[in-house]
Amino acid sequence: MAHGEDNALSRVTMDDRRHWFGIAVQRFGQVSALSQFLLGATIGYGMTFGNAVLAFLFGSVILEVLMCIVGLIGQREGLNTALLARWTGFGEIGASLVGLAIGISLIGWFGIQSQISAESLKALIGGGMPTWGWSVLCGLVVTAIVAVGFGGMQWLANVTVPLFLVLVGWSVISELTKHSFHSLLTSPAPGPHMSVSTGTGIVAGGLIVGAIITADMTRYNRSTADVVKQTVLGVTLGEFGIGLAGVLLAHAAGSGNIVAIITSSVGVVGLVIVLTGTLKINDWNLYSSALGLVNFVSTTFRHNLPRAATTVALGLVGTVLAAAGILGHFTEFLTTLGVVFPPIAGIMIAEYFVVKVWRKDLDATRETGQLPTSAPRIVPATLVIWAIASLIGKYVTWGIPSITSLVVAIVLYVAAGQAGLVKGVGASRTPIAAEEPIPERVA
Repeated sequence: MAHGEDNALSRVTMDDRRHWFGIAVQRFGQVSALSQFLLGATIGYGMTFGNAVLAFLFGSVILEVLMCIVGLIGQREGLNTALLARWTGFGEIGASLVGLAIGISLIGWFGIQSQISAESLKALIGGGMPTWGWSVLCGLVVTAIVAVGFGGMQWLANVTVPLFLVLVGWSVISELTKHSFHSLLTSPAPGPHMSVSTGTGIVAGGLIVGAIITADMTRYNRSTADVVKQTVLGVTLGEFGIGLAGVLLAHAAGSGNIVAIITSSVGVVGLVIVLTGTLKINDWNLYSSALGLVNFVSTTFRHNLPRAATTVALGLVGTVLAAAGILGHFTEFLTTLGVVFPPIAGIMIAEYFVVKVWRKDLDATRETGQLPTSAPRIVPATLVIWAIASLIGKYVTWGIPSITSLVVAIVLYVAAGQAGLVKGVGASRTPIAAEEPIPERVA
């Protein structure tokens, strides 16, 4: 497989593996987004600083444990998440459903980020245009950039990423120096009380999609130790550095509205921060969501959608969500992600390490660097377990929802495996193994 294809449909060989520190930097970049400030401010508005630290600690531990275990599977097999899921309990259609779920969540993020930009523009520019109008404008601009393709996105990243990091550092220091650091650490929560378990679920939900797709990164790691080092360093710095800065800003401003916090403290510079922070991540939200939908339709219905048209359609959906005020449902959105996605990791872990129905297929082809010649088309028991674990995580009130749904998925999958219920229905040949033309399916 050519390097330009990034091993989309093949294993990453040991010759292509990379040093762990570079991957840790990418992981930190994934966490150090404007949404992490928003998450921190949301938690800080409802918690004391001490409780917020506990929520970030517990949430980060959940994320890092999941990332390390799922990442270890990706590192051993050299496979990205979309391919790996086919032989870790989901089958071809189940793997495409995972991709679709990720795509749907990213469209939610697209709407949230677009509305953040819109509220910033409305606050600083004002005028006769309502917030929903700014939301439409922001959404359409990003949609147009992504429709052009990867070249436009690369140009955008080259401009916005360094500018965002520099301006954010300056604005945080500028605001926090106006207050007594001791008072920020000891002050009561400025808003309605939020429990540590709820905060933990929000922290986990904020990066849970990244935990599920961590094999996309760790397949380039050289060893288990490298997986652990890059995960702990990248996630810990991002969660505590950016997240707790958001907590302190919420206490300083007495608000959970990150737009109001930034724009009131640093004015027009705050607007630039919000816009660059949104643009640098929102294009990837839309791009990856479109690829996930294209992959789902191609795999499930054997029909190839055009990427550009799909991008525009999903961009319009995300824009409508922004205009309709999805930001007002941010906590609910993260809580839902925190119970729907952990069962995916639980099923993959249970299949790979315990049940092992398809583990022998991976073991037999690992040394040769090939893929198994076929994968199950669909595994009905997996889809049922995924749904049950998600519902239990959402509606059972005790404990931490993310852990509840994860543990339930593992227990149910292992029990189903012992009962002989984990079976594939149908089989799908692996195109690259069969040396057939490969359709455009990218997850």
